[in-house]
Amino acid sequence: MPPQPPEGKDVFLNIPYDEEFSSLYVAYVVGLYYLGLVPHIAPEIPGGARRLERILALIKSCRYSIHDLSRIEVSAKAGSTPRFNMPLELGMTVTWADLNPGLHTWFVFESEPYRLQRSASDLNGTDVYIHGGSPEGVFREMLNAFWRKDAPSVPEMIRSHRFVELGLKLHFLPKAGAGSVYASAVFRELCLFCSNLAALRETGAHS
Repeated sequence: MPPQPPEGKDVFLNIPYDEEFSSLYVAYVVGLYYLGLVPHIAPEIPGGARRLERILALIKSCRYSIHDLSRIEVSAKAGSTPRFNMPLELGMTVTWADLNPGLHTWFVFESEPYRLQRSASDLNGTDVYIHGGSPEGVFREMLNAFWRKDAPSVPEMIRSHRFVELGLKLHFLPKAGAGSVYASAVFRELCLFCSNLAALRETGAHS
């Protein structure tokens, strides 16, 4: 029996889990909820299976995925260990999508135009969403990728992003006793908060 299409709202986020990326990470979570979608990240996966198997299972469970490759060359130039997890997970996704047409749509995001031609030339010809390394750019490109008629504006999402970042610093991180914004408990709190904000917006927009 062929695989069944997953729910249409779930989005796998393939991102670098480093401090410099945290503001863009928050932007992705805020933006997805404001566009009526639900983000998922690898750290939320429970269980003892091998990490790659768990990530592939999560990719298969999602209708969409976003692959942000903006930190690959940046980390290498900074002298830190280059990050190959993102292109590896993109490769897994592309293979799964090609073997199962119509089940999964993937998007590649970058911060600089044309850099992907150097770092992953096999993707030449792929539409790449260039966010310029800013939350505003992430929101702009997410609107391009997931446009809908009643979508929020970029300024509206920027205001919410600032509010969520403040809540992350003052409430979510202390509550979870975590030092990382990517911790599973913090991610759950972040998702709940953004989901509630998006629901409030929808109520106001249709009242």
